Amino acid sequence: MMFNRLPFIALGASLLIAQCFAADVVPTEVQMPGTQQGQAGNFESPDKCDNCHSGYNKTNPEYEPATGWRGSAMANASRDPIFWATMAVAEQDFDGAGDFCIRCHSTKGWYEGHSTPTDGSGIPAMDDNGVDCDTCHVMTNTDNSDPVLQGAMTAPFIANCSDKTLAPSGTCQSADEGFYGSGILSLWNASSAKLGPYVDADARHQFMQSKFHRHVDFCGSCHDVSNPVVGDLAPGNGTQPGAPLVISSQDASGTPNVGGSVVDKAAFNNPPYAYGVVERTFSEYKASAFPTTQVADFLSLPENLRHPGGAIEQTYQAALLAGTGGNYADGDIRYFSCQSCHMRPVQGAGANKRGVQVRKDLPQHDFTGGNSWIGDVIKYQDSRSQLRLGDGLTAVQLSAIDLATERAKQHLQQAANLSVDGNLVTVVNLTGHKLISGYPEGRRMWLNIKWYDGDEQMLREDGAYGPIGVTVANPAGGTAVEVESIVDLTGANTRIYSAHYGITQAWAERLVSLGVSGDIALAYDRLSGEVVTTLADLAAGSADNVAESFHFALNNRVVADNRIPPYGMSFDEAKRRNALPVPANQFGDPGVGGVYDYYDRLTLNPPAGAVYATIDLLYQGTSWEYIQFLHLANNRQSTFLGAEGDNMLEAWLNTGMAKPQLMASITWGSAPVTDDTLGVSSISTGYLQQSGKGKSQTTTYIASSTITVGDEVVIRALVQEASGELEEGALVSMNVTNTATLESFPLVSGASDSNGVAEVRWKTAAPNKKGNGGTALGTYTISVTDVSGSWDGVPTSSSFNLVN
Repeated sequence: MMFNRLPFIALGASLLIAQCFAADVVPTEVQMPGTQQGQAGNFESPDKCDNCHSGYNKTNPEYEPATGWRGSAMANASRDPIFWATMAVAEQDFDGAGDFCIRCHSTKGWYEGHSTPTDGSGIPAMDDNGVDCDTCHVMTNTDNSDPVLQGAMTAPFIANCSDKTLAPSGTCQSADEGFYGSGILSLWNASSAKLGPYVDADARHQFMQSKFHRHVDFCGSCHDVSNPVVGDLAPGNGTQPGAPLVISSQDASGTPNVGGSVVDKAAFNNPPYAYGVVERTFSEYKASAFPTTQVADFLSLPENLRHPGGAIEQTYQAALLAGTGGNYADGDIRYFSCQSCHMRPVQGAGANKRGVQVRKDLPQHDFTGGNSWIGDVIKYQDSRSQLRLGDGLTAVQLSAIDLATERAKQHLQQAANLSVDGNLVTVVNLTGHKLISGYPEGRRMWLNIKWYDGDEQMLREDGAYGPIGVTVANPAGGTAVEVESIVDLTGANTRIYSAHYGITQAWAERLVSLGVSGDIALAYDRLSGEVVTTLADLAAGSADNVAESFHFALNNRVVADNRIPPYGMSFDEAKRRNALPVPANQFGDPGVGGVYDYYDRLTLNPPAGAVYATIDLLYQGTSWEYIQFLHLANNRQSTFLGAEGDNMLEAWLNTGMAKPQLMASITWGSAPVTDDTLGVSSISTGYLQQSGKGKSQTTTYIASSTITVGDEVVIRALVQEASGELEEGALVSMNVTNTATLESFPLVSGASDSNGVAEVRWKTAAPNKKGNGGTALGTYTISVTDVSGSWDGVPTSSSFNLVN
């Protein structure tokens, strides 16, 4: 355990003693404003929601709100093994830190007062649903802008700037600024009504319309994450250089009031983006141009943002289904928000009750990012009775998790575009936040480049991934496992996109002075597992030293961050929100008043004799280096969390080591034509026809070159190798173009099946009742623009007619 109890105590809080493993009283440094425990009313079980919101859409079960949610990381946040392994170390670092983690990973558990002891051992099995239905459907805006829907907040737990010090002396920009981040929520408890975006829901329960649920700030409530401990106690409050000063309990000399009143703490006097940087997904988005860009203005965006099959284009296509040119069906303006991408509209009913209207802008409860590996880890631990919460997964839950895993892979393929011009490779960020974003520890994206000569012999591989010479015993038994990772993390030709955090010398020195053990290992050698540096080493070093560290609860500095900014990211706003690249002069070096590039360019270094190269953009959800840290840093003295590092290592090793996922690929040079060269031999179009009802319902593909407007056009491309063999696993990029208006819609298929068929569906929109809007009628051509792998370059084409 990392803290020794200090001789002073305030409001029942203290730093911890070497024998403590979980606080029974949450320290004031960990507490945050917003609705407090016991104030949110009764959280209903999602099982009750399932009665109406799942089990009725046999064709697209993922369109059901409950089924989409069931498979998501939100629903499984309390099962997430990496959460438990990370919290185990955080509790060692600062006794009580677990309350901060539980607040988001078991919201019902937190609001019903089960977050103490802070190691999670007090959370009952019934609170195993992560971020559940009621959490979102009773949320109100923390800025209290809605005169009716105002959540439960009582002084001093007011989560907005109404009674705070305004800029320039403080970080609040205006009196009506709400606090968005770290699970600081304002929850409605004045009635049992569920809150949502519709005014005309025909629900069997009470409901009230909430404009906040479509608001661009809604998801920010959780997806900026700031460490309140570091924010209050650390020198500089965990900010990046140049950010506004933070109001905290530190006095004029910089000495913090450990255990002091919450009214003096940083979390109560500043918006979450101002201090203790952990994640800045929401701030990255807010600093971009997307919060003020309407989906209907998609065609005015730069061409490389409108890439076929990219996240932005897919969001636009989905929005057109409502028939309002990109806006919501009821006429509300739809901006490029978190919801517009991660809850894309689909056509369907929101519940199984008779008479429930079929909507054309039903938000799919997807919530998917790039986490394509966590489902397998959860299932593995469930099979071995290792889950801390939520074991005994049902067939319904397992199916939902598998569906979500596939959606995550699709999101990764939509997140970026690669292009090559001479020796210049460009990676374009097609998301609304940095590429990549989210919890930074272990997540990374990189370019894997294989160089070949004219005889197809590989000359060099940059960004190679594979065995690194480390073999570990398999905790599950059997033969030892050879660990895989990026082979050369620092190579001149290796481009890795990631964020690295650390601890400054001044903070290390303060921690030691507060009684923290200097023996804490800050980093381990990834090959030998030996300790590289300790807290005492850092504290005794020079004043400008910063040591990289995976200690989530202690890190106070962003050491490096070369993740690609989103479109239109303002230098000034990113600086204010502690979301700048590090160093800040990357991506065009815009400076004050400027805007960052939303792409990265890399000059290639071909080896002598290279004729062509395959360039793959890869993503890994977590790395060996982070898993190793969670395994070694856990001191195994906690009765409840002592095995979590070992369990996480076991699950990671036995589920593919978070195998890297392909995001995009392109070829440099000209590959020799071989039997493996891919081409599209034919393209067909049609639509899906349903027959029967209930369990007898079937869906049939009807081939046709005439499609009725408002239907979904099903496009099928047959992918073959030059040898004639059918190709499985290929992605086909194509353009659908109206021959009269020349408006073009880029699409990317799903992976071709064992019969070589790659399918993509293009949603058309019927005009409204007055005959306005909708997809233009007429003849459309389909042209192949790329096939993943070694494409033959032949642009196979076809056409169809869109009619009334």
